[in-house]
Amino acid sequence: MNAVNISKGYVDVPIEKGIDLKKEINRLRKEKNAVILAHYYQNGELQDIADFVGDSLALAQWAAKTDARILVMCGVHFMGETAKILCPDKKVIVPDLNAGCSLADSCEAGAFSRFVADHPDYTVISYVNTSAAVKAVTDVVVTSSNARQIVESFPENEKIIFGPDRNLGNYINSITGRNMMLWDGACHVHEQFSLQKIVDLKDEHPGALLLAHPECRKTILMLADKIGSTAALLKFASQSEADCFIVATESGILHEMQKQNPNKVFIPAPPEDSTCACNECNFMRLNTLEKLYLSLKYELPEINVEKEIAERALLPIRRMLDISARLGL
Repeated sequence: MNAVNISKGYVDVPIEKGIDLKKEINRLRKEKNAVILAHYYQNGELQDIADFVGDSLALAQWAAKTDARILVMCGVHFMGETAKILCPDKKVIVPDLNAGCSLADSCEAGAFSRFVADHPDYTVISYVNTSAAVKAVTDVVVTSSNARQIVESFPENEKIIFGPDRNLGNYINSITGRNMMLWDGACHVHEQFSLQKIVDLKDEHPGALLLAHPECRKTILMLADKIGSTAALLKFASQSEADCFIVATESGILHEMQKQNPNKVFIPAPPEDSTCACNECNFMRLNTLEKLYLSLKYELPEINVEKEIAERALLPIRRMLDISARLGL
């Protein structure tokens, strides 16, 4: 099994002709005691076959409590790392190691560690969209679902470094009255939404509500009817009496929105300088049903985290989960 070629970052072997991929995936996960976790930004067929679909907080919570032998993370690399840190005795595999994250890449661990060292009297809050090495120099991790509540759990005069997403950090500052020091990072997907194209869409659909992720630029958030994490936007869309929504986050979330609300209309917010009508994360879309099947069959590629880094990174992740549980998140 270990001789299988994964030099490209995924299992690179031919798939048998005529195979029923979904049937085989279902068989393999039962035989191997594996669970498949998928982020809302994955393509629809991966979401449909997953045992659990959620945002970053929910995936971490699920990984922490499952008794499966193997965790298959259909998402991006840092999500696999988080699962491995929480479950060091489990095998964590991903369909494609190349599924990275532009936001995590905008916060190189060495540079961030030096920045933290230069501000020794600051509490460090890091977004979950970071490498294990960045988490290892962090006091508490947050997701977009719990960032506000965790920030507000600290005293008002607490000096805080928040990284790496400047848009999320600015948004949290604006709604909490805090003045956190922000790392200058951003998500390439959420940075690219076109304000003018969104305005045009609202003109075309005068009753449509704009749903926006807090990683979006301030100009987009100022126009939004609802700002929230993917899970929060999904909940709002399902509970709202409105029947038309423009969605400013990665377009994978529209799959679950449409499943839960078949009689409502969901329009992906378009990016700048593109003829594409939606905004997709090229990293998330590297995962496919074929790669999922091969990763389960060969139990590769496997995610491993250096022991010392994993032990240090576990503390802020656990702290996030504990605060979230205490706050009922």
